[in-house]
Amino acid sequence: MIILKSPEEIETMAQACSIVAKTLDYVGNMIRPGITTGQIEQVAEEYIKSNKATPAFKGYRGYPASICASVNNEVIHGIPSDRVLEEGDILGVDLGVYKGGFYGDAAYTFPVGKTEPETERLLRVAEAALYRGIENALPHKRISDISCAIQSYVESHGFAVVRAFVGHGIGRSLHEDPQVPNFGQPGRGPRLRPGMALAIEPMVNAGGYEVVVLNDGWTAVTMDGQLSAHFEHTIAVTEDQPRILTRLN
Repeated sequence: MIILKSPEEIETMAQACSIVAKTLDYVGNMIRPGITTGQIEQVAEEYIKSNKATPAFKGYRGYPASICASVNNEVIHGIPSDRVLEEGDILGVDLGVYKGGFYGDAAYTFPVGKTEPETERLLRVAEAALYRGIENALPHKRISDISCAIQSYVESHGFAVVRAFVGHGIGRSLHEDPQVPNFGQPGRGPRLRPGMALAIEPMVNAGGYEVVVLNDGWTAVTMDGQLSAHFEHTIAVTEDQPRILTRLN
């Protein structure tokens, strides 16, 4: 069941989403060679709580941390640890916030120091694909129009979109209907309507789209060991253009 939000509820969601955006910006400034993903986790959790909000991920279905910190070939759900980031790595930080009865969710993949040109291209394409998807979150279009826009853009640049994990609706629950795949034919799935809130999140692999989950039960990695980038925004469908709730003003 797709739950439409009132304008007032969207404004409340925007407060949670603003903290998500500010937290990503805050931790992004500390990402450099020599820091551990566990240190980033600690700072992110403290920052969220200092904004009188609750980390949405910690304890969710048993997840042990406040952020997901996915390094290099880790696609999503990497668990923060004492792993030290090195020059040339990439780090995907995914985090959610709960405040005022609503959730916000976003992700950004950061370069660690100077990265290879092909790595930079992967990040550019993955982030641009997110915005191609968002541009299609318009009234009277369908969910798969978002999906198709992401897939076609990614594949036109020689990369692959992950199929095993998808975006989702969001609101009073972290994950709501509908699912938002990053692949598919246009003109299919639920019709988009004002009041829908979606977490759109392309996961883009440098090689094949296949992934496997490690023995920790969480960390998904590329099957071929190549790099993966993850970008996500929470957006609201409006009568006009989509509103990105997790973007800094």
